[in-house]
Amino acid sequence: MDMLIGYTGVALFLILVTVVMERTRRTDADFSEYATAGRSFGSFYGTAAYLNTFLPGTVFISFAGLAAASGLIGFYLVVYAVAGMVLMHVLARNVHTWGARYDLRTQSDLLGLRYRSKVVQVVSAVIGIVATIPWIVLGMQSLALVFDVLSFGALAPLGAVLVSIAVIAVRQVWTVRFGMRGIIISDLVQGLFAYGIGTLVAVGLLVWLLTHGHGFAQVPDGFTSLPGPGSDLGPLYALSLTLTGALGTWCWPDIFMRLFTARSVRTVQRTALQAAPVLLVFSTAVLLVAYLASSLPGVAEAPDRVWFTTAEVGGVLLLTVAAVCVVAATMGNVGANLQAVGTQAANDVVGVIAGTRVRSARAGKVAVALVTLVSAVGAFFTVGTTSGLVVLALVSYQGIVQLAPTLLLGVLWKRGNAVGATAGMVSGFVTAAVLQVLHPVSVPWAGGLTSGVVALVVNTAVYVTCAYALPSRSQREHVDRLWSEGAASAGDGAPAVHDVSA
Repeated sequence: MDMLIGYTGVALFLILVTVVMERTRRTDADFSEYATAGRSFGSFYGTAAYLNTFLPGTVFISFAGLAAASGLIGFYLVVYAVAGMVLMHVLARNVHTWGARYDLRTQSDLLGLRYRSKVVQVVSAVIGIVATIPWIVLGMQSLALVFDVLSFGALAPLGAVLVSIAVIAVRQVWTVRFGMRGIIISDLVQGLFAYGIGTLVAVGLLVWLLTHGHGFAQVPDGFTSLPGPGSDLGPLYALSLTLTGALGTWCWPDIFMRLFTARSVRTVQRTALQAAPVLLVFSTAVLLVAYLASSLPGVAEAPDRVWFTTAEVGGVLLLTVAAVCVVAATMGNVGANLQAVGTQAANDVVGVIAGTRVRSARAGKVAVALVTLVSAVGAFFTVGTTSGLVVLALVSYQGIVQLAPTLLLGVLWKRGNAVGATAGMVSGFVTAAVLQVLHPVSVPWAGGLTSGVVALVVNTAVYVTCAYALPSRSQREHVDRLWSEGAASAGDGAPAVHDVSA
C-alpha cells in the first residue's frame, strides 16, 4: 500500500506537468525557434528555469549526502551557486545581445562567433557533451533512488534504474516534441514544487530535528571545520570545490540555452536578482537538514538517502511529497541537459562538419532522442552506484570547467584568440582527465587542489600566452564590433538578426 501511495504521487505530478505542456504547446517554425523558444520568455519563467539549472535533483541527494557525511564542506554549494548568479548578471548583456543579433542557439554557437572559428565551436561542443552526459546519468541515478525509496524494498536497484529510465524516456517524448519552449514551461511547474514546497518541507524537517534531539551539538566531530593543513584532502580542497562550482556553473550547455530563451538583457538581469534569494534560502535549508540529520540512525551508512531518511519521520505521505520535490528538480535538469546536448550535437558538431547551418527542427529532435538513448545506457551500466553519487558530479565538473577560460574570458576580455581558445581547452581537458585518473579526489602535491583546478591553471596559462603572443588585427576589429553591439544594447527589444553562418 505504501508503494502504491508513493508511485501514485509521482505519477500524478508527472501527469500535471504533461497537461500544462500540452495546453501551452506551439509548433516551432524552424530549428532556431526549437532551440531558443523564440527568445520570448520573461523573468518569472526565467527564474524557475535558472533554478532548475543551478539546483538539480541531486541537491537533495549527492550534495545533501556530502553535508550529511562530511559536514560544513557540503555548504560550498550555496557559495558557488550565489557566485554563479553574480556571473549571470555580469555576462548577460554581451551574451544575450549577440545571441539575438546573430541567431545563436547554443553555447558553442556563441564561441564560434566570438572567435570566428569553427574549430573552437566543435571542440567546445565535444567537451560540453562529454562532460554533461555523466551529469545526465547522475540525474537518472538520482531519480532511480527515488523509485527505490518509494518501493519500500519491493524493487531491486536494477528495477529502480529501469523505472527511472522508462519515466525519463516517456517524459522525453514531450521534450523532443516541444524543444526549449516545453522545457521552460515545465520548469515553472517543477520549480514551484521543487523549491517552493521543497523549502517548506525542509523547514518542517529542521523544526522536527531541532526539537527531537538532533541539534548542532549532536553532529559528529569534525563537521564544523573545513579540511586544513595536514588533512588527507589538503588545505585547498574546499577552495577548489567552490571555484570549480562557481566557474563550472556557467560552462554547462543548458544554462546558455535557457539564457537564449529570455526576452531581453534586462530580463536576464532581473532573473538573476529574483533567483538569488530563492536559491540561498532553499539550498541552505536542505543542506541544514542533511547536516543535522547526520546524527539520525542509518544516515552515516547511507548519506545519499538523508533527505528520504529524515522525511520518513512524517510517514508515507510526507515521504512522497519529499520524493516529488526530487523528481521535479531532476526532471527539469535532466530534460534541459538532454535538450542542450542534443542541440549541440546537431548544431555544433554535425552541422559544422557538414558545412551547413541546421534549419529543420527535426534534426534537433533526432539528436535529443539519440542522446537520451546513450544516457540511458550509461545509467544502466552504473546501476551498482548506490552511494557516493557526489563523486560523479565532481568528475563532471572537472571536465566542464575547462571551458571557463575560453568562455568567460572570451565574453569579458577582448584579447583572446581562436588558437589560444582551442589549445587551452584541449590542454586543460587532457590534463584534468589524466590527473583525475591518478588522483580521483584531490592532488596531494598541489595542496589539495582538484584535478580540474590544476588543469584550469594550465588551460588559462595557454590561453593568455597565445593571446599576447599571437595578436591579430582582424580578430581585434571583429571583437571590437561585438563589444560595441553589446554596449549599444539597451536591453529592450530584439536587435536585427544576422545569420551567423554568413
